[in-house]
Amino acid sequence: MARIRSRQTIMILGYLAIGIVLAQNPVDEKTTFEAAFQGRCGRRSPCEHLCYELHDGMYECDCRDGYILHKNGYSCAEVEVRSPRFTGSGWLAFPALRAAYKHVQLELEFRPEAWDGVLLLAGERDDLQGDFMALILHHGFIEFRFDCGSGAGTVRSTQTVKLNEWNTLSVYRHRWDAWIQLNQEKRVQGRSEGLFSRITFREPLFVGGPGNTSGLERLPVRTGFKGCIRHLEANEHRYRFPLAPQGDAANGFDVEECTADRCSKVPCAHGGKCLTTGGDTAVCLCPLGYTGDLCETRVDLQVPSFNGSSYLRYPGLGDTSLSWLELSVTLKPTAPDGVIIYNGHHSDASGDFIALYLSSGYVHFTFDLGTGAATLRSDSPVHLGEWLEIKVSRTGRLASLKVEDDPLREILAPGAYTQLFLPLNLYLGGAPSPDLYSLKLKTTSSFVGCIQSVILNRREIGILAEALGGMNVGNCGHACEARPCGDAECRPLRDRFTCRCHAGVPHPCPALDDYTLLTSVRGNNVNVPPPTIFKNSVPSFTGSESYLHYNDADTMKRIISYRVDINMRFRASSSSGLLLWSGRHSEPQEQKDKNDDFLALGLNQGYLTLAYNLGSGEAILRYNLTRLDDDLWHRVRAVRNEQWASLVVDSGTGVSASSPGQLRQLNTDTGLYVGGAPDIVKTTGGRYTKGIVGCISDLILDSDLSVPLSSPGQATNTHSCIP
Repeated sequence: MARIRSRQTIMILGYLAIGIVLAQNPVDEKTTFEAAFQGRCGRRSPCEHLCYELHDGMYECDCRDGYILHKNGYSCAEVEVRSPRFTGSGWLAFPALRAAYKHVQLELEFRPEAWDGVLLLAGERDDLQGDFMALILHHGFIEFRFDCGSGAGTVRSTQTVKLNEWNTLSVYRHRWDAWIQLNQEKRVQGRSEGLFSRITFREPLFVGGPGNTSGLERLPVRTGFKGCIRHLEANEHRYRFPLAPQGDAANGFDVEECTADRCSKVPCAHGGKCLTTGGDTAVCLCPLGYTGDLCETRVDLQVPSFNGSSYLRYPGLGDTSLSWLELSVTLKPTAPDGVIIYNGHHSDASGDFIALYLSSGYVHFTFDLGTGAATLRSDSPVHLGEWLEIKVSRTGRLASLKVEDDPLREILAPGAYTQLFLPLNLYLGGAPSPDLYSLKLKTTSSFVGCIQSVILNRREIGILAEALGGMNVGNCGHACEARPCGDAECRPLRDRFTCRCHAGVPHPCPALDDYTLLTSVRGNNVNVPPPTIFKNSVPSFTGSESYLHYNDADTMKRIISYRVDINMRFRASSSSGLLLWSGRHSEPQEQKDKNDDFLALGLNQGYLTLAYNLGSGEAILRYNLTRLDDDLWHRVRAVRNEQWASLVVDSGTGVSASSPGQLRQLNTDTGLYVGGAPDIVKTTGGRYTKGIVGCISDLILDSDLSVPLSSPGQATNTHSCIP
């Protein structure tokens, strides 16, 4: 059946609801509409399902079979409802009535929430001229209006409907005559005018609202019905409300499942939402800070636990992780399956996404950049009931997964896309509906267990403080719940914790640094074990004859080429120092060519500098927007494409430059030095006098080669970086 278009169109420019309203009936305040957007269909369009380009540079959205378009014009909702609830602006459309021109018998069960609204409408034309039949609520009374083509007739109930209760209605029409019966009251009869006795039905049967019908001035009510309908029968055909092919509806708009039956006896407190669970049972989904069957108990949340129906919601990553993503999660699972973190692009689960989850006890990380999904799986299943740390890193198409002491796993995403765009909300521990998940996940179960910390792009997320919302989140039973640190902050660290004093907080406050562990509280006794020793494969550099060296073919073919893409993380306490160097071996000074090829990345007075020479002149690119000698971790991307080069720091604004001359390829023979270089003044031609004082990690070349910093060709005077 063709898509049903509304008579009113909202034009939204730049995705904002600023529009020109084109309506045949300007007095209608709540006419249904579709939205037309300026631009063309493409990857950045807001359409969740289908996009159709219109004339004059506009496009509109639509939904696949089984879904209806939301009133915002681009979202789609799945309709598998048994009893639909209408909002006053929604409707369902069914095929036109057949074999009903002379005789119609209707049976209806409905639960109204307002005194006025169109319950049912069918007719010959979409402007309500000619034959029609309408069932409406007007000031609480049921009215059956019909016109056989020569004058309208009206039959009105003698009693009003019962608001927020289920009502039954029978309607019978035979040629000119009709009667209605509301809630087993006395039948009321009426008759239409004129000589004609047949009604022609060509337009869809609209239920819950007038649909795309105009000319509503023929009716005293122009808004849709607000409430639920659970039974509709016409001429012995009982309608199934889901969209075809599961049901009989051909189209719909702004319809949801009615939960009035099962939820009317479940008074969820403190903003809790009632959710039906099948049959005649229902449960309360409690907002953050409350628990209990009716959300009646306030909870002082410290370390959140998830029970399989829980989730927390945060702002999505958006464009903050286009080229790289780092994620670290500390958790204690108690079930072998469950989604830990999910963030997607479209709510119909298409497009880009990231997912960290458990399946059959194994940790999985799946991501899609728009050209195909890639999945990493841990070597071994996790131990249920034990704390573990999961680390994920992604740069371009290359991603890695590390679970506790298991070996690092890496994978390259298919296709050519290298960026990740995630505008939807990020969910922790589950999601409101499994329909949000990509079909490429191996589970749609929600996580069961505790999640202690989430570190995203090197920033620790306030799991509870930063949540936009959540449901059914309880306490994990951690030592911090006993407030062992007094007025200080208790920071969980697996089964133990640290105490961090706030500035200005009076003592007693345990004078402990962030890396001193306390055992769990037993009674009033707190024992302090020896300091923790951190084991880390991230190298640190001293600034003097401290460096790593690589000269393998995989590394050098990416350096010596027409193009190189360098992604890396580092932190530095020195204001100047060499990060990366590749050049040519020194020659006697009188023979040395000042235009020898080289590439250098380093700090100069606290600012990142990229310098290179392709043999016909030196180019220097300085990133003056951010000072980087603050001993904090920073992410850097340096790209050289022939003569042109660019620098980006921490997803900030990029800067670019171009080298002089005609040469386009870098030709070096020293290999790649990281963190410094031997005899650095001579090696770099005086450009640097020392290496960096700090740490370097996650060095990735061309989005597909992770340089093994823990196993270089040569390591001189380097140490393990302390977190």
